[in-house]
Amino acid sequence: MTLPRTVGVVGGGRMGAGIAHAFLLGGAHVVVVERDAEAAARARAALGRAVTASVERGSTSRTAAELLERARATTAVADLGNAGLVVEAVPEDLTTKADVLARVERVVSPVTWLASNTSSLSVDVLAGHLERPERFVGLHFFNPVPSSALVEIVRGTHTVPVLVEEAAAWVAALGKTSIVVSDSPGFASSRLGVVIALEAIRMVEEGVATPDDIDAAMVRGYRFPVGPLRLTDLVGLDVRLGIAEHLERELGERFAVPPLLRRMVAAGHLGRKTGQGFFTWDE
Repeated sequence: MTLPRTVGVVGGGRMGAGIAHAFLLGGAHVVVVERDAEAAARARAALGRAVTASVERGSTSRTAAELLERARATTAVADLGNAGLVVEAVPEDLTTKADVLARVERVVSPVTWLASNTSSLSVDVLAGHLERPERFVGLHFFNPVPSSALVEIVRGTHTVPVLVEEAAAWVAALGKTSIVVSDSPGFASSRLGVVIALEAIRMVEEGVATPDDIDAAMVRGYRFPVGPLRLTDLVGLDVRLGIAEHLERELGERFAVPPLLRRMVAAGHLGRKTGQGFFTWDE
């Protein structure tokens, strides 16, 4: 099997559950670590729903029960001791991610590979908090993980070449395509995606067109699978804001945040997760 026998995922939110789901379908055993028992129960339930949906769609020949036998959710980082790979998938905050990765490194084997699902933070900066930075890589999965086709492999200065090769093999085993980028602000995907999204938000702010029509321009005209404003709702306006602020600090005013985005986040209109963003979500 190309995948490690056991894969740990720290953080069982939307992205973490999606990553765990992908590795389960790929054949690995998965351990999801959450901050408390309530969050662990939510992660387990979310994973159960995702697995059941995959079975119903015919995405796997296994039953939901068979798949979930290889999954567990826990609150103990020490339960990752036997993992061959641990993917950190906590919120996009440097201090939080660095602390989680350092705690994980202390309990896993010296030969365990570590990865961060960061979409914009420096892999080298995160690696600076580790004793074995050569065994660390960025694995940027996309939302929603089950249906996304791409994983961005971010190679740090100290990342050993064999880890990049292993990561590409893992991605292929998950049925996805990988690209390899060097550590740089926003990598390739976030840098391009955010600049398009910010310009789309400015167009709404300036009354150029409605969100529906702006998205249609990109979906119908440029064959984007989803428009930049609907994607912003799916990602979360607060997440988009945080990434844009980081890129503005690193790359300058071309990533300046539109006032409309700040106002919407302040009002609690964060997109799909709150029911209201540039679109209304009824789920």
